[in-house]
Amino acid sequence: MGVIVLGLTLLSLAIWLGLLCFWGQFWRTDQQLEVETLYKTSLQSLPVVCAVVPARNEAELIPTSLRSLLLLDYPGSFNVFLVDDRSTDRTANFAEGVAHAVGKPQQLHIISGESLPAGWSGKLWAVEQGIKSASKFAPDYFLLTDADIEHDPGNLRRLVAKAVQEDLDLVSVMVRLRCESFWEKLLIPAFVFFFQKLYPFRWVNNPNNPTAAAAGGSILIAREALERIGGIQVIRQALIDDCALAQAVKKNGGQGDKETRGINKIPSQGRIWLGLSSLTHSLRPYDSLATIWDMVARTAYTQLNYSPLLLLGTLVGMPLIYLVSPVCVILGIVWGNWAIALTGLLGWLLMTFAYYPTIRFYKCSPWFALSLPAIAFLYTLMTLDSALRHWQGRGGAWKGRVYPSSDNL
Repeated sequence: MGVIVLGLTLLSLAIWLGLLCFWGQFWRTDQQLEVETLYKTSLQSLPVVCAVVPARNEAELIPTSLRSLLLLDYPGSFNVFLVDDRSTDRTANFAEGVAHAVGKPQQLHIISGESLPAGWSGKLWAVEQGIKSASKFAPDYFLLTDADIEHDPGNLRRLVAKAVQEDLDLVSVMVRLRCESFWEKLLIPAFVFFFQKLYPFRWVNNPNNPTAAAAGGSILIAREALERIGGIQVIRQALIDDCALAQAVKKNGGQGDKETRGINKIPSQGRIWLGLSSLTHSLRPYDSLATIWDMVARTAYTQLNYSPLLLLGTLVGMPLIYLVSPVCVILGIVWGNWAIALTGLLGWLLMTFAYYPTIRFYKCSPWFALSLPAIAFLYTLMTLDSALRHWQGRGGAWKGRVYPSSDNL
């Protein structure tokens, strides 16, 4: 028995050594928009930008989020298209009031959403309507953002500078998620950590690596790139729409010619960039275990492509990677087997080392870094629950709509 346990402990340790050394340095938090553009926010040309904001029953958050959008310090032409997705809480009225309060009613365009057609997710149908309306301004870029995001005043300026100066088709930031309650401090940094492990940002940002991802709260995409992939309709059934959009853009890169581009011509190279933001943040509260659980369970099985085999791999792999080491520390001490205890401790310290930068980024107590095994156990249960919801026809529930699978949208 001791030999088997020691073997599992060594395997878990080897996995962490491999992750730390060969998995795109996913654990680092150095890919940050504010750091990347610290000295590069001046622009010789000012591309036309239109923001598209899908909003469904967001009256509570829209006064803050929309105000931040309308007060962005971008010096070029900028308009906001808010698509009221059949809200019942007077979201549109609140939005109109905000625009008048900040003295920019002409900059806000409110669109009454049409009924949801078959084959579309609600959010993407709203985005499609917003893009169609915004196209009359012939924008060079679309800023796709959510109604629960409070933008730092310089966010758009930094996004545009990053895109223009580095010839990028898509620039996205994982905004800073709310991290105030105990459950948020325990589970939200881990959500970002696991996302970075799935999509190492350095791999995403490498044009020679096929890995592609984006964060839906703040995406700047070139109009030409969007047209090149066939528009939003090509991902109309995607529940994880941000990553689907990034994959389409990166996969379908064009051959731009820098010398023939005009001032407002956007390069079409299929190059994307994803990073963190320390200033733009989400207003959405997840102040209980139940709300975070529902947030993860809504799309976790979708992330596994509804595959029972991938689910089984997750249910086996997560305990092997995250639980074996701390459990073996305890078993090694109880059995007096110091080889098992020390090997398990080394594995636990490695995962703590990997998680600590994310904990520091979110300004949480360093002690939370030691809790990654328990956190991973909870996320494993959430993933299992996501599969159960899918099999029961309750998968993908959001804003009063249920999306069992891409086949049934």
